[in-house]
Amino acid sequence: MTVAILGVGAMGEALLSGLVRAGKRVDEILVTERRPDRAKELTERYGVEAMENATAVKRADTVVIVVKPQDMSSLLDEIASSMRPGHLVVSLAAGITTAFIESRLPEGTPVVRVMPNTPALVDEGMAAIAPGSHCDDAHIREVQELLSSTGRVSRVPEKQLDAVTAISGSGPAYVFYVVEAMIEAGVHMGLPRATATEFVVQTLVGSAKLLRETGDHPTVLREGVTSPGGTTAAAIRLLEEGKVRADFLAAMEAARDRSRALSSGQI
Repeated sequence: MTVAILGVGAMGEALLSGLVRAGKRVDEILVTERRPDRAKELTERYGVEAMENATAVKRADTVVIVVKPQDMSSLLDEIASSMRPGHLVVSLAAGITTAFIESRLPEGTPVVRVMPNTPALVDEGMAAIAPGSHCDDAHIREVQELLSSTGRVSRVPEKQLDAVTAISGSGPAYVFYVVEAMIEAGVHMGLPRATATEFVVQTLVGSAKLLRETGDHPTVLREGVTSPGGTTAAAIRLLEEGKVRADFLAAMEAARDRSRALSSGQI
């Protein structure tokens, strides 16, 4: 099965590199990129063929769209006449519904909407998938297999994708924000930046692994670190007084609301 990736930015390249690492033949991967220098870079780095959108669609079995939401309408108009029966369309564009995509393509085109995240770049991504109205189980399996090369995949109802976008799609940014703050705190307290970075990053990696491998609730794991009257208790008390938990909830609701706005065309 030939896959065409339309738009190879960060997420598009994450999928491309994951497919190559997973053993997908490069002659079965087509890419499109508006900038000639970027197209040349991808060709030299991965050995794939770069071309125009319409040409890639005509040659592909599965079309993966990885463009910004505001570019989706013009792209769909561009490729609609090149679609043929049997094409599967996979969209990684935030906030763009399967119904919207189906309305711009030939009747009966199966569409699967995906919300990935950037840890896909290191094969630790978390992708949510939601099928459109013309998908069957075979389409779902194909998309799951496609995305599994970059991490984990889970199927959710499309109505939940705005919430998934808020916690998983945008989630790495929140983690990096906290890591940045912790590193700066270490520097403020006298640690060399390289030392602070090493300690914070490994603490993050180890904590995530502990969560995954033990299966314990994060509250249980947090309480295991928090001795009564100790240093951690003092820090947690200050975070609670600052309403950090409530701020995180409000921030994720803001991300969800923005995703909804994108879905409704308020780009």
